[in-house]
Amino acid sequence: MMTVDYQGPARVTILGSTGSVGCSTLDIIDSQRAAFGDDCVEIIALTARSNHELLARQARHFRPRFVGIVDEEAGAALRARLADTGIEVGIGPDAVNEAAQRETDWAMAAIVGAAGLQSTLTLARCGTVIALANKESLVCAGALLTSLCKKNGSRILPVDSEHNAIFQVLDPNRKDALVNITLTASGGPFRNWSVEQMRTATPAQAVAHPVWSMGSKISVDSASLMNKGLELIEARHLFDVSSDQLAVLIHPQSVVHGLVEYSDGSILAQLGPADMRVPIASAFAWPNRIKTRCTPLSLAAIGTLEFSIPDVERFPALALARAALEKGDACCTALNAANEVAVEAFLAGRIGFLAIAALVDAVLQAAPFDSDAVHSLEEVVDIDKVARRHAREKCAQFQHP
Repeated sequence: MMTVDYQGPARVTILGSTGSVGCSTLDIIDSQRAAFGDDCVEIIALTARSNHELLARQARHFRPRFVGIVDEEAGAALRARLADTGIEVGIGPDAVNEAAQRETDWAMAAIVGAAGLQSTLTLARCGTVIALANKESLVCAGALLTSLCKKNGSRILPVDSEHNAIFQVLDPNRKDALVNITLTASGGPFRNWSVEQMRTATPAQAVAHPVWSMGSKISVDSASLMNKGLELIEARHLFDVSSDQLAVLIHPQSVVHGLVEYSDGSILAQLGPADMRVPIASAFAWPNRIKTRCTPLSLAAIGTLEFSIPDVERFPALALARAALEKGDACCTALNAANEVAVEAFLAGRIGFLAIAALVDAVLQAAPFDSDAVHSLEEVVDIDKVARRHAREKCAQFQHP
């Protein structure tokens, strides 16, 4: 029987280890350790925002050198839980950035939202191989992040299922033959809902994704199709293509994750189960392949694959994101910030589901986010603050009666 040597990185850091992507990454590492021994992967650092209980369990099992947690009250509890382990504990807003500075071979950037931007930029400055699950880093600072990677020899390996699919089938040496890139979307829980039905949609209904298991914020973005809009912006920077080379198709089965069309009429697609461990494993082992614990895909069992064009009348967030992409980096940063505020307000029950896109649109209309390039983290932070302030001020206009 043929034996296979370990194919992954020797030292790993996971920023956002208690979220769904972080937990899936640790599952892959656990399976590799089971196959090749605990010494095949050393965990350098794990971080979380506030979930000290899960982070402590992860730390005891994987024995990282360093754990970081942002919430200071949770940090005190974490330190007490790990007092007998010898694991270094960092607490506070700088803890994640401290973890990102630790020397490692491969780092998963899985912090949700703009909160993950600074640590991702730090990874790029350190020349780290970045498995990127934090799409907001490219949405808010795509040109800045990619230029830092180029300058410092860092490489981005996309982890979003759609971008990882494109990464697998796009031939970088044949860009002249590229016609377009298509990202697929399940359509979310409201794919067949009318506008009137969505008007009264609840947070519980919005986070009940029919295919993927994700956090609440990403699930709401999927329901509004804002997630797919953000992914268009991300794809623009990842693959260095123009807006008119990017398309979206609704694909309820979530089997085909991305397609690349070439000038000879060929369309290449990546297919796989709706399990984030597949793209994570692809990024973890790249350019090699490893086994996962995923249930294999059975096309015969699925039987039918459906595709349709998204309805931007019912889901205007997608059109807002494309308009921001065409306008420039500053507008993309503002779009993301306003959306984060709007989704938070919706999940808290302060505004309705349809008000999410309406609030984002109102913010983009209120301030001149017209500059094309964003050259520093400070610029991103300033634009982010302005957009969030506008969003919070305008939120009252969209509150439930």
